[in-house]
Amino acid sequence: MSTMSARGPRHLASSPFAPKVEVPIVAYALDDRISHDTYGLGRVVSVEPHAVTVDFGSQKVRVTSPYARMELL
Repeated sequence: MSTMSARGPRHLASSPFAPKVEVPIVAYALDDRISHDTYGLGRVVSVEPHAVTVDFGSQKVRVTSPYARMELL
């Protein structure tokens, strides 16, 4: 009989029982330049605890956390 480690059982990568991987949340600051998959290049104009407002030139968009489609330049 084998003993289980403190982490629990290991699962295959394709297993539906594998634990979800947590995406690290990036913290943005005022005037940060960003790239968004849908809107393109922009600049952060407002920061809230769980959202940022980004000026993309033609429009301002409030993007909520997690920022999956946005990356810091």
